[in-house]
This record gives sequence, structure tokens and C-alpha cells, in this order.
Amino acid sequence: MSDKTIFKKIVDKEIPADVVYEDDLCLAFRDVAPQAPVHVLVIPKTTSLRSLDDVTADAQSLIGHIFVVIQKLARELGIAESGYRVVSNCGENACQTVAHLHFHLLGGRGFAWPPG
Repeated sequence: MSDKTIFKKIVDKEIPADVVYEDDLCLAFRDVAPQAPVHVLVIPKTTSLRSLDDVTADAQSLIGHIFVVIQKLARELGIAESGYRVVSNCGENACQTVAHLHFHLLGGRGFAWPPG
């Protein structure tokens, strides 16, 4: 029995995903249950980061890289000018359902505040 998360299985190409970006450090793919016209998940390929709570100073360059990728994707997906939202749920009460750090890039519609 494997203890791999669904995201690790996607990274390992064990299950398919609609990948929109990939490099040595991260992977971005369309959410299977989109909450906006554009809804992409951006994940680090490493499995050592289960949530934002696991991010340390050692991961600064990785997290910075991921946010540069998010910015690039927002432009490429046509949502940079109109605006977009980046969300990372951390823990059960915040509705984190996969124990692998990930960022939701959402756009293509207006959003309300507060979100929850």
C-alpha cells in the first residue's frame, strides 16, 4: 500500500493531469473541480513540504520560484490584467485536503471578500 498523495502520483506520472507548466522544481496543472474559469494548482515536486507549516528558511528559493511561476502562468492564462487570487489552505480547518503544499491560482471571474 502506497502512502503517496495524489499530487505525488501526478508528479511521478502515475496518474494523468492536465499539466500547464513543469520544470525541475514544480508542476502546475488544472484543478479537476475548478472553482473559477481558470483554476490551476501549482505544487513543488518535493514531498517534504506538506503545508505552509513545513516551510523553513531552507525553502525560500523554492517558494520564490513557485511565485514567479504563478506570475508567469497568470500572464499566459490571460488573468494577470483583470486580477487573480492565489490561495494556500493550511490544515484541516482551512480545508486542506491533500497533505502536499500547493497553491491555487484562480481567475477569470470576480471574487468576493471575505472569501470564506
